[in-house]
Amino acid sequence: MKALITGASSGIGRDMARYLATLNVDLILVARRENLLIDLQKELNVKVKIIPLDLSIKENVYELYKNIKNDNIDILINNAGFGLFGDFTETDLDTEIKMIDVNIKAPHILTKLCLKDMVKKDQGYILNVASSAGFMAGPHLNTYYATKNYLTKLSMAINEELRCNHSKVVVSCLCPGPVDTEFNKVAKGTFATKEAKSSYVAKYAIDKMFKGKMIIIPTLKMKLAIFGIRFIPYRLQLIIAGHIQKRKTKNS
Repeated sequence: MKALITGASSGIGRDMARYLATLNVDLILVARRENLLIDLQKELNVKVKIIPLDLSIKENVYELYKNIKNDNIDILINNAGFGLFGDFTETDLDTEIKMIDVNIKAPHILTKLCLKDMVKKDQGYILNVASSAGFMAGPHLNTYYATKNYLTKLSMAINEELRCNHSKVVVSCLCPGPVDTEFNKVAKGTFATKEAKSSYVAKYAIDKMFKGKMIIIPTLKMKLAIFGIRFIPYRLQLIIAGHIQKRKTKNS
């Protein structure tokens, strides 16, 4: 088998690469930081192709697909993404547009193009890395929440289309809570609650993906929280989410 992982230089993406390597899955690893990809390539005992690339540039995403379309990809993991804390009137617009490009446009393009190939073969897995934020609106982390809502709902809709068409292709969506990654540093905030280990989340997500799970939530705490959201009025959801995000910015 062969897997393509974006955002593979650190965090969940890197740990997914490490876990897939233990399953003898060959890898194509994509990220901006070539030096970190090279270090990871040296570490792994499978065939690893590295592609240093900025996925915020749409043309790069299309070029990436052209580079890998003949590699017979069995697994696509759209993991690249970042966030930005702050009130909407104060956060940088250019950074938010770049976030939309990385968090939405890149996985949308890769999912669509790779899915067509997988459907023709009637086999393959796509794992889109979203967030528990994909089930709510998030004051003070607004654009990030919105992008993860998009990715979560898109993945769910495609999953149902494939089910109705009796396809053997699986599209899953990972929706973890706080994870110990570089997210805080990039987003300029700090999680107020305990973070899950990236290695645990990576293994859990891949194991569930192989079992055909549509929505993957790694911890019991987050499963209960997301289940409970459906019983809370929208205004109260916003107050709770806003309070949590505000605490993160104060802790930064």
